[in-house]
Formats: sequence, C-alpha cells, structure tokens
Amino acid sequence: MTFTEWFLFFLFIQVVHFLGTWKLYTRAGKKAWEAAVPVYNAIVLMQIINRPKWWVILLFVPIVNLLMFPIVWIETCRSFGFNKKPDSILTVLTLGLYIYYINYFTDAKHIENRSLKPRSPLGEWISSIAFAIIAATLVHTYFMQPYTIPTSSLEKTLLVGDYLFVSKFHYGARVPMTTVAAPMAHDTIPVLGTKSFLSDDKNKDGLLNKLSLPYMRLPGFQKIKRNDIVVFSWPSDSLATMWGDNSGNFTYKPIDKRTNYVKRAVGIPGDSLEVRDGYVFINGERTVLPDRAKPQWHFIVDTNGEKFSQGALSRYNIREGGTTNDGKYYLNLTDDEAALVAKNPIVKSIEKYLTPKGFYDESVFPHDPRYAWSSDNFGPIYIPKKGVTVELNAKTIPFYEQIIRRYENNNLTFIGDDVYINGKKAKNYTFKQDYYWMMGDNRQRSLDARNWGYVPFDHVVGKPVMIWLSWDANAPNFVAKINSIRWDRMFTTVGGSGRPVSYLWLVLLLIGGYTVYSFRKSKKKKA
Repeated sequence: MTFTEWFLFFLFIQVVHFLGTWKLYTRAGKKAWEAAVPVYNAIVLMQIINRPKWWVILLFVPIVNLLMFPIVWIETCRSFGFNKKPDSILTVLTLGLYIYYINYFTDAKHIENRSLKPRSPLGEWISSIAFAIIAATLVHTYFMQPYTIPTSSLEKTLLVGDYLFVSKFHYGARVPMTTVAAPMAHDTIPVLGTKSFLSDDKNKDGLLNKLSLPYMRLPGFQKIKRNDIVVFSWPSDSLATMWGDNSGNFTYKPIDKRTNYVKRAVGIPGDSLEVRDGYVFINGERTVLPDRAKPQWHFIVDTNGEKFSQGALSRYNIREGGTTNDGKYYLNLTDDEAALVAKNPIVKSIEKYLTPKGFYDESVFPHDPRYAWSSDNFGPIYIPKKGVTVELNAKTIPFYEQIIRRYENNNLTFIGDDVYINGKKAKNYTFKQDYYWMMGDNRQRSLDARNWGYVPFDHVVGKPVMIWLSWDANAPNFVAKINSIRWDRMFTTVGGSGRPVSYLWLVLLLIGGYTVYSFRKSKKKKA
C-alpha cells in the first residue's frame, strides 16, 4: 500500500472507532466528538481505561501494535464492567467489534477507579507474559536482534555456530513492511515450522501484500563503511533460482521476510570494483582489509603421497582438508597459512586454485556470456549510488535490469535494443537508492554478490556488534554442544582490530550484581 492508501485506511479505522465507542466516551464524562479526532481519541481513551498515555505510542508501532490492540480492546470492555472471561474471548475473536454491542445494546456505566490488578493468578501470569513479549518485540524489531552464523563464508572472522547481537540502530532500524506477522519470528515460526507472516506467495500485488507498509527506516547515526560486516535480506530469496531464470516461476517474499545473510561490504556506492586472481580491487587499488579479516582460497598441496600429521594440521590452523584421488591435499587456506604449509618438508609444491581469466561461469553476475567472468576474475563493475545517472544500452542493461525492475519497482520492457521504462523510451537511468557489494572472506566458498549482484540499502538489516555465544553447530547433541562452547569468543566484539577480547567476566559480574540487588529488594519488601 502507498502512503495515501494507508492514510485512507487510517481514516476508515477512525470512523470504525468513532461509531463503536462514542456513547462509551459520553458515559465516561467525555464529549462524543473526542472519539472522532485521530490520535487525540486514543489519548482520551487511555484516560477512560485508566492506562498511561505512552501506550498510545505503542498503538502506532508496527508489529507491536498487533499485540497492543487486543489489550486495549479488553481494557475498554473491563472499564465498563465486562470483565469476565467470555467477554475477553469474544472481544478478541470479533477483533474488537464486541465493543459495538456494549456501546449500543447495553446501559453499561463507566467504572472510573477500577482496580487494574489481575483478578486471578492466571490473569496476572498472562498479563506479565504479554508485556514481556511486547518489550522483547520492541527491542528485537527496532534495537537489537539475535542472529546465528549458519555458513563458513566469513570463516576465521565469524565461525559457524557464532550467535550475534545485530544492532538495528547503527544504520537506522528498518520499519517492518509486513504488518501481519508473528512477533519475534522471522519467516518461520519456531517448532511449528510454518510461515510466520500472512502474504500472497505467488503475487506481490495480492490483497495481503497490499497491506504491507511502504519502505521506511528510522534515522541511523552511522553509514556503512567499506569492509564493514553487514547483515542484510538476501535479494534473490524470492526467485525459484537466481541463475538467470526468466520463467516467472517464483515465490514472492516481502523484503523484511527474506533470508538474512551476513557478508562484508567490500564495495560501497560509487565504487568501481574488480576481482583479479581472487583479490578485490576498489577504484583500481587492491583493497586493504581489517586485520581481523582472513580471506581464504583453495590450495592444491602436493606431498607426493605423504600425509600431514594431525599436529601439523592443527599447527597450521587447518579446519578442513583431505586428499584428492592423486594423493594431493585440497585445502582452504589464507595466504599466511599457505606460506607456513609450504615450509613443511613433505610439501613438494603448493598452488592456489584459481579459475583463469576469460573463463565464463554462468552462475556469476550478470549471467551474460558477453562478460566472461568467474568468482576469481570478475569485473570491473560500477556500484550504483543514489542520484547518479547511468547510460542504458545493450551492454549496460544486464547490470541494471534487476535494479530498475525489482528493486526500484519500474515496468521495464525491451523492443529490439531499445529500453522502455514505464512505457517511455529511456537512454539513461537515475538510481533511487544506494547499493552495496557484499562478499564473504572465504572467497571460493561463499555465495555472495558475485552470484546475485548488488544489495539495495532497503535490504540492509543491521550491524553485528557482539558474539554472545559460540559453539560447534555440528555437534551431534546438546551435551556435545555444551562441551564445545568456545569460551574465548563469548561476548567479544565483532568490529575493531587486534585479537578479540572477551567481556564474559563483565557480563557475569553484572548478572551477579543484579541478582543480589533483586534478592535484597525482595527480602526488604517482605519485611
């Protein structure tokens, strides 16, 4: 829905609210017209139900408001004496329309100083759980989100089995676009394994998808810098296959419900990027990575059939490796590790395995035979910047087609070599937002921008700031996972330079201090 459509929908809700509550407002000593004024009517309603005015803010926060509306409906009924369980159930099941019954078909009087204390232990438990979920949803959606590392694309910087806190406020929290969704769940409800949101899968213009909010983002205090590690929504998640599939057979997923990926932003808007023999060059110069970044490549190590000892593999910090059919090792190493391996007496030769320049890999962006590129030798390409205009022709359109059509929502068609945007012939195009080039440090074991292309800024989720748990994700059971905890990685920062420092001791100290404080406070209250 557009902002205009949402405004009209908002006015419709105000009419529904007025028609269903104006008599209740007058019974509470208010004026009937006060039920009709947007926002102000919510402030007055908080006075009627004897709840704090700041609740009004939560009614306008997407996702959080889905939890707040039922609470306000129930509180309204209770303020007029309808406080039994059947009343609460009917209120929720009718989406608040039960209030119409109270408004027009009863003589219910307003209870001005009603008790706000739950009438039973169950009611108190439900109330506590509800507001705990609301608070957690607010933090999860707009401030800090937990995230796990599922793949080895950033191996040695972030390990498989690392659990992160991802900051939403560094780059500005993205307001949820999917308005009807389960709180604190991404695209799937845990345990149940079912979809966590309502949408029309096959048609982005369907009714449920029309209830989506337009893209909005809260102000951030930091821009994405080159080589920052960033969490983002995978742009290709809505396609059946991203390898140039033009069949139209795809499943639509809203941007905020696409799979979250974590990569390094090796290129930022306005950069020219090229990969030469596995190394990234920005604006003609080889990029300098942070000291914690450990880029890796495949190496073929010839030992003439001799095997490395387990101690040698451990000393070289080799996590993965094996021998090929001809007795050669096939290892994933950094350049420094490769130099150490080369010094081993049993090593006859070591060679970085790279796809030669000029080899065409159809899985590599822009999936066009005219650009014979691979993940090891790629580009140069321009990374689009908001407000910059580029020329459109047969050579450039493969790079910008998805941007124009999918990311910036234009109708793009071709007649011969001519490009038409929204029905008009176009020789150039001006970008509406910034784009980034996201790559993994594990250069040949990473599904990244070299496969799907640019990442729009509206797909950016946040910035990883801390590892709060790290263990072996492939351990066979929970006990084995507990035994595999990497204590030295617990509560270490993701950014910065030098060896990561664990702040686990500080966290334990804070938890201990809070526990002692709570115990003394409880003991004092009982006394």
